[in-house]
Amino acid sequence: MMTRSLLCALLLTAAVPADAANLVKTYSYFAIGGRTLEDIEQQLAKHGPQVKSTGSRHPGATQMAFTTRISYASQRGSCRIADAVVTVKVKVILPEWRRPRKADADVRLFWDTLSADIKRHEDRHVEIAKNHGRALEDALKATYPQKDCDAAKAKAAEITAVQLARHDQDQVRFDLVEGANFESRILRLMRYRMERIGSGRLPPPT
Repeated sequence: MMTRSLLCALLLTAAVPADAANLVKTYSYFAIGGRTLEDIEQQLAKHGPQVKSTGSRHPGATQMAFTTRISYASQRGSCRIADAVVTVKVKVILPEWRRPRKADADVRLFWDTLSADIKRHEDRHVEIAKNHGRALEDALKATYPQKDCDAAKAKAAEITAVQLARHDQDQVRFDLVEGANFESRILRLMRYRMERIGSGRLPPPT
C-alpha cells in the first residue's frame, strides 16, 4: 500500500538540466519477529507502517512527493512555460524478519515469498508515480502560450492538479486489484518458488 502525501511546488526558477521525471528513491525497514505464520501476521499488523488513506497498518508502504520546477518566458502579449522538470521523491518502507534459528522451513519459504511480493508491490507504486511524473512534465511542456505569466502559472497549477488526481486514481486502482488477487498470487508464487528449489535453480530457504 502507499501513503499519499503528494506535494507539488510550482517554482519560478531558471531551468535545470535533468532527465525527464527525476526519481529519488530510498528504502527503510522495520523489524518484526515471530516463529509461525500467525506470529508474522500479528507482527506486521502491529509494527507495519500506518497508511493515512486507510488509517490502518500495512506490510509495506511508499511515501512520495512530487516537486515541479517551472521556468517561464514572456514576450509582448504572451507568456509560456519555457521548461518544466518534475522530481518524484519516494521512500519505500519494507519489513525485515528477524527469523529465529528454529523457524520451520515452510515458514521461511512463506516469508521469502511474501517479502519478495511486498517489495514488488511497493516498487510498482514507485513506477506508477514515475510514469505520472513524466506525464506531468510532458503536459506542462506542451502547454500553449497564455496571455501573461499569471495565466501561465494558473494553467500550470490546473495541469498539475489534473495529473496528480489521475496518479492517485491509478494508485488506488492498483491496490484494489492487488488486494483482490493476494491469496491466489501468494499461493502461485509459493508453488513456483518450490518448483525452482526442487529443480536446483533456487537455494532452499535458510
